[in-house]
Amino acid sequence: MDRHASDPKDSNDSGQQGEHLTGTVERITYHNEENGFSVLKIRISESREPATVVGIIPAVASGEIVECRGNWQNNRTHGLQFKAEEILVVPPNTADGIEKYLASGMVRGIGSFYSKQLVKKFGTGVLDILDNDPEKLLDIPGIGRKRLEIITASWNEQKTVRDIMVFLQSHGVGIARASRIFKTYREEAISKVSENPYRLSLDIDGIGFLTADTIASKLGIAHDSLIRAEAGVRHVLQELAAKGHCAVPKPLLVSEAAAILAIAGPVIEEAISKETGNCNLVREIVGEDQIYYLAPLHRAEERTSLYLADLLQGDPPWKDIEREKAIRQVEKETGLCLSVSQKKALATVLTSKAAVITGGPGVGKTTLVNAILRIIGNKITNIALCAPTGRAAKRLSESTGMEASTIHRLLEFDPVSGSFKHGPGNPIEADLIVVDETSMVDIVLMSRLVSALSAKAGLLLVGDADQLPSVGPGAVLTDIIRSGVMPVITLTEIFRQAAESQIIVNAHRINRGDLPLNTETGNLSDFYVVEASSPEEIHRKLMQMVTSRIPERFNLHPVRDIQVLTPMNRGGLGSRALNAELQKALNGSAEPKISRFGTTFSSGDKVLQMVNNYDKEVFNGDIGTIASIDTQESELVVDFERRPVRYEFGELDELSLAYATSIHKSQGSEYPAVVIPLGLQHFTLLERNLIYTAVTRGKKLVVIIAQPKALAIAVGNRKADSRMTTLASRLAEACGDSAGKR
Repeated sequence: MDRHASDPKDSNDSGQQGEHLTGTVERITYHNEENGFSVLKIRISESREPATVVGIIPAVASGEIVECRGNWQNNRTHGLQFKAEEILVVPPNTADGIEKYLASGMVRGIGSFYSKQLVKKFGTGVLDILDNDPEKLLDIPGIGRKRLEIITASWNEQKTVRDIMVFLQSHGVGIARASRIFKTYREEAISKVSENPYRLSLDIDGIGFLTADTIASKLGIAHDSLIRAEAGVRHVLQELAAKGHCAVPKPLLVSEAAAILAIAGPVIEEAISKETGNCNLVREIVGEDQIYYLAPLHRAEERTSLYLADLLQGDPPWKDIEREKAIRQVEKETGLCLSVSQKKALATVLTSKAAVITGGPGVGKTTLVNAILRIIGNKITNIALCAPTGRAAKRLSESTGMEASTIHRLLEFDPVSGSFKHGPGNPIEADLIVVDETSMVDIVLMSRLVSALSAKAGLLLVGDADQLPSVGPGAVLTDIIRSGVMPVITLTEIFRQAAESQIIVNAHRINRGDLPLNTETGNLSDFYVVEASSPEEIHRKLMQMVTSRIPERFNLHPVRDIQVLTPMNRGGLGSRALNAELQKALNGSAEPKISRFGTTFSSGDKVLQMVNNYDKEVFNGDIGTIASIDTQESELVVDFERRPVRYEFGELDELSLAYATSIHKSQGSEYPAVVIPLGLQHFTLLERNLIYTAVTRGKKLVVIIAQPKALAIAVGNRKADSRMTTLASRLAEACGDSAGKR
């Protein structure tokens, strides 16, 4: 096929404007899902080598024909390239091109086998048949009614998606975000985005103001318009919420918004007033200050305080327990010898309708919880155990011998209504709810949980208040402790068996602000600090540790047992770069492979769920292993704790590789071994509760590979009271009001 309009040999190095190039995509060398930048190998003539084309295209598959407008340039590094100002996909018109296109996985239900059969049967007319007479596909052996429905639905969606993605890409939206926009708005995507692009930041998780602002600019919305200022104010509050804050003082909100938007203060003030009037923001007076919340966060704080205040009223369902007798009985039945502090804590819980148990590793939280459950379980039988993540729930189940679930599953998400089944009108049927790893619970999830408890129920919150706070907004566990409305048992005594673990000893040293002790003897230890002089040396030693030294010396599997925990996602020591290196070293030869949204996935890869997916019942932070990849059906299966979950290829933006994860994502999980790289490039994130959280994730082995100064900064840097929340004062006020009413 010779359909090119220009020959690179006939072009000078400076290029000529307005040249056109048409050919078939042979290979996609590179594609960035965020901005659509691509490097393509395009066959423009059977007699020539494929040409290299660089430019922006929202979605493309091997076998498709593209029309490019731009000019030839001689790149010093990569040689002669066609730099395209515009790349458009046109339907393939040869049998080979159509077969390659249909085999690319873009259309579910076809794949390489059926693409050959379809082209053999229908020739170049197969695309018209897919458009106009898909029933003819039933003539192909193996294609039944069910597969036909899958193929036609996918084909029609691809056409719609293509139009929408071209529109969105032309306005600066990358493929990953465009897919989310399509899933939300479907066929109305173009009209809704054109009408008000800023609605994206309200309607679609993961799409913020900056993306909407890019689209708005290209649609001609004025830079200083009120609609932009309103969205910008919400954006500032959303950015602060992403850092954990529930509210912000008005002067900071105005100054931040004015700086980011480059809009005068009076317009920002008007936007704040308008958004408050529209109930998107809530204004409150605290002392002499005006503070503003995003409306959902204000509702969450308010609801949490009111429901907890109601919950604290009355007697616990297990009242009339003889404490001393119960404690002696549980010691006799279990063979435990509870310490004085544990007995005192146990007595407190047995007389309280709600209580908090907090403390670091090795201080007996699990022993105390088991004793509580054993004693109360003789009085009541309806006890619910839960935790924020699947891994944390599994650990809770293993430590108690009782069934435990995630908070989301306990609340029962209803995909039809898009909300939880349990709430104020349909409470959870339990007399006691135990929540483990409470430090991970953000204010929105806590509000959902407490509003779903019956008025008679008891509540036991267990967690380590010194760990990282929740990824989402709020500081729930800390605020409840500060409020003083609930009995708090703080365990500090490290028990003898736990004191033999250098992991536990050093975790407590770090929490006090002391540098961890390194192993000085030749004997095997469970804790090591490996010094490195540079990020490059950290990287080299980390790869060596994970791939050979730890597996050989400790008999641990490099994928199943070892988890790299890093402070950040970006940079050479960030999770993204480390994942690519570790995947190559540990699973590089695995087949088949599939690349979507900038990540290559293979069978056997360890993967992380990035967002809550209630339909699949997998949640942000869940880790699994790819069990299989089906290129014919365009789907893969991930094994989450022996529970298979299917993903269509178009859903893979929800997954990332998980050989390395951020420390924040590791909350609530435990791993046999953790390796923690700490470099000075992590400077802005180095703080005590970060390294403390990472160290306490390791069960059998912790290895810190660090520049000494970076470790010293992390241990010495304690950012206390850094989140702006008002839950503590709300709780105190709500409980004061409740006490007054009683």
